[in-house]
This record gives sequence, structure tokens and C-alpha cells, in this order.
Amino acid sequence: MQVSIESSTGLERQLKIGVPADKIDQEVTDRLQKATKTVSIKGFRKGKVPLRVVKQHYGKGVRQEVIGEIVNSSFYEAIQKEELRPVGQPRIDDIKDAEGQDLEYLAIFEVYPEVKLADLSKVKVTRPVADVNAEDVEKMIGVLRDQQATFTVTEKAADDGDQVNIDFVGTHKKEEFAGGSAEAQDLVLGSNSMIPGFEDGLVGVSAGDETVLKLKFPKDYHSEELKGKAVQFAVKVNSVSAKQMPEMDDEFFKLYGVDAGGEEKFREDIEANMERELRNAIRTKVKNRVMDQLFSLNKVDVPAALINNEVTQLKQQMVQQFGGGQQIDLSMLPDEMFKEKAERRAALGVIVSEVVKVEELTPDEEKVRARVDEIASTYEQPHEVVDYYYSKPELLSSVEAVVLEDQVTELVLSKAKVKDETQPYDEVVKPDPEAV
Repeated sequence: MQVSIESSTGLERQLKIGVPADKIDQEVTDRLQKATKTVSIKGFRKGKVPLRVVKQHYGKGVRQEVIGEIVNSSFYEAIQKEELRPVGQPRIDDIKDAEGQDLEYLAIFEVYPEVKLADLSKVKVTRPVADVNAEDVEKMIGVLRDQQATFTVTEKAADDGDQVNIDFVGTHKKEEFAGGSAEAQDLVLGSNSMIPGFEDGLVGVSAGDETVLKLKFPKDYHSEELKGKAVQFAVKVNSVSAKQMPEMDDEFFKLYGVDAGGEEKFREDIEANMERELRNAIRTKVKNRVMDQLFSLNKVDVPAALINNEVTQLKQQMVQQFGGGQQIDLSMLPDEMFKEKAERRAALGVIVSEVVKVEELTPDEEKVRARVDEIASTYEQPHEVVDYYYSKPELLSSVEAVVLEDQVTELVLSKAKVKDETQPYDEVVKPDPEAV
């Protein structure tokens, strides 16, 4: 087999590969010879069809099959010979194939970049430290009770936390604007679901009141037509309803999966869930901060194929999150919308892979099992979930990938400058802003 590098630009490589004619012709002949014993052709007994007749009927198809297999095997032989690491499948061009002549073709593909990792001691990471205290638990219980609150119509004036049912019409320079009007809309005062000043302006109103709110849209409002514009809302109050918080009783506890044990068990479960959420939040924050540092310190060229893969994954995630179960053609979403984030993710993939290779890391089986157990602990039958994960290689491999990233994070932290920062629970569980 002959191999020559025709072009090497950036991460793209073009290999010209030649395969001797006798290798191909012999394989085609062998397969046709075997076919003479099995094919049925009108005018001949089965097993007695002459080779030339079989070749007339099936020669072209068999040759295409052989060529496809030899192109595949010779390409991988060629990249091993040239010590190249291709990204994805190659594009095969300029195939020259004729019986009795050597096969020639051009394989075009990208290779993984060479990465020279930065000194990990240059990494600087702030690691949040927090505990779940009694006040945090009380606050969480208040949030859960608020989620189950009901509203009862009242004659009193509206206060923060009450719900008003209103009709309103918004105008700018005496002209109504799109999306600025509604009828019989429920609004909880203090929910911050309307523009600044709207809800505050309704504190103190009663059923039957009418008022005009003179407000200004924020400068960063999503609508270009309304950014920073002065507007008026004519509001009619149809009713005021006071919030009724649920009692801390068995009926309430059952809403959160506590069927026995009363308030003590309910509080234990809430605290356990908060502890788990806190651990996950700290782990995620530290990992993301480490990845941010790795990305900043290691500049790499990223193969377009990897970026395109990440773009596709980001599109699929968006459709799953916001598509509402609809079948959406991913090509309708512009690539440019995801490109910057995709480039970062692809670059981090290359960098992390290099750390794994250099440090010879493999997924720690005990940590994989611990992560699976952690996932399973949120289900009613944890052992069934564990068995399911270990019966599905694709699921288990996804956990192994996460654990391997955790091991990379731990390795970096062992060499980095780490500063612990004590913070309240609420602050720690709040995600960091996305880097891209």
C-alpha cells in the first residue's frame, strides 16, 4: 500500500492512498467464486453457475462492496502508519478504480491538535464553603408552603403577597402597544412578574378601584420598541385575594413524599435534600471554575468537526428544553447562535482529553458506583435504578465520563492555588453566570 501526504493545512490532512490491483481483484474473484455455489440464475443448476456468468450478473456490485471495505481498512492502516489521530470519518474523494489497475483515492480529514498543557500550578480557584443550618431549613419550608398557598377573595386593600385580578391597557404616547393589555389577569404582588413599579403601584388598591400607573420600561428590556420608553397603564381592579398558607400537617407533608413520621421526618427529608443540593452545587461550581481556568490557560485550535458536533448537541438540548415535545427541524436554528459556546465546549473537550492522556486517568470504579448510588437515592426503589444503570452500557458510560471529569477537577485542584470562601447556603446553590 502506498501512502503520501498531499496537503497539510492547519488541522486538515489529505492523504493519497494506493492499494495494489491484485489485492482487490483477488478478493473480488474469491467472493464471486463462492457465489457460484449458492446463487440461482435461470438456465443453470444451483451450484453449477460458471464464474463468468456470476461475474456478469454480480461482478459490479461485489466489486463496489470490496472497494468500500478496502477503502475503510486501508485508511485506518494509513493513519496508523503516519501516526495521525483523525477527528470523525474522512471525506473520500478522487476515487480511481478500474479492474486490473491499482485503486487510488484521496482521504480528507481533520486531526486532533497537539496540546501543550499549561502549568496547573497557575490555576487559581475559589472554592465555596457552606453548611445547611436551621435558618436555611426554615426558609426552605417557607418556600414550599408558599408554593402550596391558596388565595381567598377579600374586601381588604391589597398588600404585598396578595393576588389581584385586573384588567389593564398600556399606552405609549396615547397609543396602545403590543402585549400591553390584558383582561381578568391574576397577579401576585411582589412576584416581580411585571416591569418595575407596576406591582408596587397596586399595593393598597381594593376591588373596584381604577388607577393609572406612570412607568418606564427598563433600558435592557427585550423589546427594542419599548426599551427605556415612558408608558402608562390604566388598571381596573376586579378583585383582591389574600394568601392562605397551608398548615404544617400530614396532608401537607404527603405532598412532599412523607407518608409517616410527621413534621420531624418532613424536616429530616428537607434537610437531607438541601445537603445533597449543596454538595452538588459546590461540586458543579468548583468543576466549572476549574474548567474556566483550563480554557483560559490553554489555547488550542479546535477541529471544525468537533465544533459542529457541539452545535448539534446544543440545538438538541434547546429543543428538549423549550420545544414542548414538538418535532423541530434542527436546521431551522442558526448555527451562529450556538457557535461561541460550541467552540468553548469543544476546546475544553480537547484539553480535558489531553489531561486524561498525560496523567493516564481512568474512571474510578468506586466513584462511579457512588455517583450511581447518589442518582438512585432520589428514587423510591434505589436498587432497581442501580441495576438499570449497570445493565445499560450507554448510561454507565455517561456516568463514567462525568466521574472522569471530576477526577480531572480533583487533579487540577491538587496542584492549583485554592482559596476557600465561606458563604451562605442561598449564595452557594445559586449557579455562577455562564462563561459563554
